[in-house]
Amino acid sequence: MSELSVANIEQHLKEFIDPLTGKSIVSSKALKNLTLVNGELTLEVVLGYPAAGIKDELATAVSEHLLELDGIKSAAVTIAWDVKPHAAQKGIKLMNGVKNMIAVASGKGGVGKSTTSVNLALALHAEGARVGILDADIYGPSQPTMLGITGRPGSPDGRTIEPMEGHGLQVMSVGFLVDEDTPMILRGPMVTQALGQLLNDTNWDDLDYLIIDMPPGTGDIHLTLAQTVPVTGSVIVTTPQDIALIDAKKGLKMFEKVDIPVLGLIENMSLHICSNCQHEEAIFGQGGGEAMAKEYDIEFLGALPLDLSIRMSTDSGTPTVAADPDSQISGLYRGMARKLAASLSVKAKDFSGKIPNIVIN
Repeated sequence: MSELSVANIEQHLKEFIDPLTGKSIVSSKALKNLTLVNGELTLEVVLGYPAAGIKDELATAVSEHLLELDGIKSAAVTIAWDVKPHAAQKGIKLMNGVKNMIAVASGKGGVGKSTTSVNLALALHAEGARVGILDADIYGPSQPTMLGITGRPGSPDGRTIEPMEGHGLQVMSVGFLVDEDTPMILRGPMVTQALGQLLNDTNWDDLDYLIIDMPPGTGDIHLTLAQTVPVTGSVIVTTPQDIALIDAKKGLKMFEKVDIPVLGLIENMSLHICSNCQHEEAIFGQGGGEAMAKEYDIEFLGALPLDLSIRMSTDSGTPTVAADPDSQISGLYRGMARKLAASLSVKAKDFSGKIPNIVIN
């Protein structure tokens, strides 16, 4: 293929903007293995985020864009992805076995943060990523119940523990280590120590993303994560209600103060959908989450309805994305997961693993 042909094709592809990152697939270095033989073009687009749900649609769009060029008879486009580790807080190294940690927080309880966390994790897995979830709510762990996982984690060496598995996710929670009806009566330092052990002593296996289901508030656990754990991004969950938005703003400001990027905001319980007549009603108000995202210049990842099926599926141990993967609500979760991963993909990457050690003899 001549240099002129390469230049023309790449120049034309600079005009194709990835709808989720807002960047050209050329400037983001997603373009790979471009070949042209007798007018027949083949190329690979390697995204920085998983996109199984839209890969065919995206391949068709790129192909149609290329066919606008004179001289191209066909354009076969393959979509793939390669999730890279991204930079965490300054001075904190990434953990072995985990490329990216994403904290899901709300600032207050009762907004459906844990349900959103587990469905986001399942959605990222459905999109093609290796995903784990850490239940960081020491006092009120809910992920074992939501994922329908029972039993105790094993320890191969008496020091580290193997994550439990459910619906394709690697999972760790204090709920696996104590009986369901046993209260965790711990003071602040013991809570943060317990969280550190759950996180650092678990043998996470090559995760693209570890979702951290945070407890409500902005207390000891949040401070420990900010100061000692390599968190690459965060997500805020709120409802449209004014009282929930007040606390959500506090959570957002907390992440800003500790230099953890807020990748986006999710408005949960946006509309109530009647299971009998399908009537929609904004019980908790309308548009509050979207307005907050605009006010603080962060991505609005999407809105979720207050739907009976979401509650029933999590209570039964098979969350919505796993229980009904083709449903409209699962589609919403997967769309938000793609936006979240795409938002992270354009952040600064972590290159510490590529920097060689210099030894002076």
